[in-house]
Amino acid sequence: MILIGENINVMSKKVARAFKERDKKTIQEMAVALAEAGMDYLDLNIGPARKEGPELMRWVVETVQEVVDLPLFLDTTNVEAIRAGLEANKKGTPVINSISYRPDRIEALFPLVKEFDVPFVALLLGAEGIPRDANERGMILAEFTAKAEEEGISQERMWVDPIILPVSAQQDQVKEVVEFMRMFQELGMSCKSTCGLSNVSNGTPKELRPILNRTYLIMLKRYGMQSAIVDGFDKELIEIARGKREDLEQLVYRAMDGEEIDLSQLSEEEANYVKTVNVLMGRTLYSHSWLRV
Repeated sequence: MILIGENINVMSKKVARAFKERDKKTIQEMAVALAEAGMDYLDLNIGPARKEGPELMRWVVETVQEVVDLPLFLDTTNVEAIRAGLEANKKGTPVINSISYRPDRIEALFPLVKEFDVPFVALLLGAEGIPRDANERGMILAEFTAKAEEEGISQERMWVDPIILPVSAQQDQVKEVVEFMRMFQELGMSCKSTCGLSNVSNGTPKELRPILNRTYLIMLKRYGMQSAIVDGFDKELIEIARGKREDLEQLVYRAMDGEEIDLSQLSEEEANYVKTVNVLMGRTLYSHSWLRV
């Protein structure tokens, strides 16, 4: 899988402080560490950054590219900051993260896709908000690709993001993304697929987030998810993404298929993956104590 490191993110107190103080050392140390951890891209998330977005994005891009050669995802809702990042970029081909299927976002950002000849994340968020199920995601994708082709933008430039939501708040939506990926795989489109993997564990206790992220990655990987924005410092998750934990993958697939698995015959690690599949598939109601049940 293609892995995009999520850690240079304004939501982190450490990163937010470094952004505010223009602390190059902190950002550069993190960028180098993410490169050494095996990331393929770095996601630079500056948030809305309404007042100083262009200057901040330019600074972050230049700061990161002084020390690493990895291509970048430019992650902000500020259109002018996206432009500034594209202008500042000197290494590799950056990706605009993201464009939702809303007229204002398409009108503002498709011209940048064409002007700078770059790919973009096609976020399957329509004018009516988050799609309710896999079918609505498929409908938005069909309309999105048609609109892009009208504008002379090929499917090859699109990284489709089906929108992952927290299992703790919208458990039914978690399975719908898996169902969408099953559909997407069968369509044989030339778009890439991607996701904000860690969204699935937002709002859960810190110690429970890794097992949710790792299990969900296996579930999505089964149906061809090609890339993910991930915690670049989760070594076990990286091993899974690189195909080094086939034992866990096969166990998760068995659980997904509804096989009755005797947990008493498994290690604690294996049992935790099976229990987590059942939560993510909606068979067990989410609670913070699901691993202890």
